[in-house]
Amino acid sequence: MSAAPVVPTLSVVYAKDIQKVAAFYRRTLSLAVLEEEQNFVVVGNAGYEIAVVRMADSIARATQISVPPVVREDTPIKCSFWVENLQSVKMEAEAAGGATKPLSSAWSWRGQLHLDGHDPEGNVVQFRTSAAR
Repeated sequence: MSAAPVVPTLSVVYAKDIQKVAAFYRRTLSLAVLEEEQNFVVVGNAGYEIAVVRMADSIARATQISVPPVVREDTPIKCSFWVENLQSVKMEAEAAGGATKPLSSAWSWRGQLHLDGHDPEGNVVQFRTSAAR
């Protein structure tokens, strides 16, 4: 019996502007572009991948993205990603069109500091790091 292959965890984010949203995750999480086609961009590393997929045209036409975006907090899922430094993530998130909550709002749980933010289209995302930092 052979061992199961080790594959990274994959999250899928639907977006109106796949390039902008993929750039946000690439910058905030220090990921590489792994694959790119007209309707999706996959960014990732050995541990996880994020597929940013173009939303259906009918949904895209009905979706307005403001600047800053309206945060979509009524979604049933929130991805949480390990990062080395919350301050760096905050700066990269803002530079890439998203944001995080103030660093002072980070909370500690299970030995980690957690900080919520959002991507350029308002999708909620969480960043976490060691509470010892």
